[in-house]
Amino acid sequence: MEHHFLSIEEFNALLEQWSGKNVKITKHEMNDIDETVVALDEISYARNTRRIDDYQPMHELQLNGNGITDTLSSPAELPDSQYEIPLEDTSLYEFDGERFLISTDRAVYKIELV
Repeated sequence: MEHHFLSIEEFNALLEQWSGKNVKITKHEMNDIDETVVALDEISYARNTRRIDDYQPMHELQLNGNGITDTLSSPAELPDSQYEIPLEDTSLYEFDGERFLISTDRAVYKIELV
């Protein structure tokens, strides 16, 4: 399948179709790879206008639902029933028909159905 870039609105409309399904989120950050599986209940966004520094994102994609993250020692439940992806004005959104990619300055996130 061919990758194509999406606007945030197109990305949101396509991802909304996966509500009610299990998704796997793979985060690649530097030399670290984390995997989390979430029973996706809903998708929401948050805006943080009271940031102390640039480490905290201005915008955040929230994948709401119970989930399990794969850690080095053993799988662990998500503490808040929510997986958060920091978004930036420069974030890129891609979809190849089977998986989404979100590229930020800090990490690349892959979201796919399980």
